[in-house]
Amino acid sequence: MKFSIERAALLKAVAQAQSVVERRNTIPILANVLIEADGNDVMFRATDLDIEVVDKAPAMVERGGSTTVSAVTLHEIVRKLPDGAMVTLADDGTAGRLSVEAGRSSFNLATLPKEDFPVMASSEYTSNFSAPAPTLRRLFDKSKFAISTEETRYYLNGVYMHVTDSEEGRVLRCVATDGHRLARIDAALPEGAEEMPGVIVPRKTVGELRKLLDDDDMEIAVSVSETKVRFATPQITLTSKVIDGTFPDYSRVIPMGNTRRLEVDASEFAKAVDRVATVSSERSRAVKLSLDEDRLILSVNAPDSGAAEEELAVAYADERLEIGFNAKYLLEIASQVDRENAVFMFNSSGDPTLMREGNDTSAVYVVMPMRV
Repeated sequence: MKFSIERAALLKAVAQAQSVVERRNTIPILANVLIEADGNDVMFRATDLDIEVVDKAPAMVERGGSTTVSAVTLHEIVRKLPDGAMVTLADDGTAGRLSVEAGRSSFNLATLPKEDFPVMASSEYTSNFSAPAPTLRRLFDKSKFAISTEETRYYLNGVYMHVTDSEEGRVLRCVATDGHRLARIDAALPEGAEEMPGVIVPRKTVGELRKLLDDDDMEIAVSVSETKVRFATPQITLTSKVIDGTFPDYSRVIPMGNTRRLEVDASEFAKAVDRVATVSSERSRAVKLSLDEDRLILSVNAPDSGAAEEELAVAYADERLEIGFNAKYLLEIASQVDRENAVFMFNSSGDPTLMREGNDTSAVYVVMPMRV
C-alpha cells in the first residue's frame, strides 16, 4: 500500500477515528485505525465494538492495500505536521511497519494485521430516511444535557429518538432525562421515517454524531433497526449499537396543569442565576426564586460562604410563589433558549416546573424543584 494525501484531509479523517478509540484498551487492535487504500480514496475505520466510524478521504493512491496503525500516534504525528504538507503513507505488506513521510520528516510505525480488525456486522435496517443536518443538530444539542450519567439506570444513558403524535401531528422526537430534569424536542417528520422503531442513542454516539452535523447544507442519511443506528454523509459513516432497554414513559413527568406563568429574558435570567450561584455551596448549589407581581428575586443563602440576591423585571401576574432549584440545572435549561424569552410554568413550590421558548411548544423542558 502506498498513497499521498493532503495533511488537512488526513488530519480530519484521523481525528474522527481516534476520538472513537477507547484510551484504556485490553484488546490492542482496538487502539488502531484500519487504513484501506483503493482507487482514488482512502478509508479510515475505527471502532470500540459499540461504535464504528468510517471516514473517506480523497488521495493519490499509488498502490492499493490495507493495514492498521495506532490511531492516537498517527493523529499526533499528523497534527504536528506543517499546514499544506503532502503526506505519504506506505507499507510493503511484510515488515509490519508503516512509513509516514512529509517534507523532511519521516516516521516508522508498528502495525497489526488487518485480519484482526473487527468490522461491525451490517444490520438489516428497517427504516431509512434523510434529515437536514440543522434538524438533527437541534434535536440532539437541545436534549443531550439531560442525559443521565448513572450507570445503574443504563436505559437513561442516551437520547431516546422516536416517532410520535403531537399537537402538530406526527413528529420525530428526541427525549433525555436523568430524573431531575427532562428535555423533549420535536422536529417535522422526515419522509420515510414513519415506521422507525424507537431507539436509545448512547451518550458517546451523540457526541461523535455532533461532528457530522456542522454543515448546514448537508443532508444526513439515517438508518435505524432495533439494535443499530447509522448516520451517514458522503464522507463519513457512523454506526452504533443502541442501548438495549426500555425508555420510561416520560409523558407522565411533563406537567399539564401548571398555570402560573413567568416570562423572562432568557440571557438576563441565565446571567443572574450564574452570579448569585457564585456563593452557593457546591454540594447543592440551590437558588431560590421569589415571585411577585412583575418581579423576580433570585437569592442564595449559604451559611458557610455568604448570601447573594438579585432582582429582575419579569412578566408575572399570579400570586406570590417561592421555589428553589439546583443552579446548574437552571443554567443548562436557560442556555438552550435560542429566542429572546423563556416561559416558565409553575404549579407550586413542590411540583415540577415546565419551561419552553416563548410560545414554541416544539422544545419543552421540565426541572424538579429543591427544598431551600
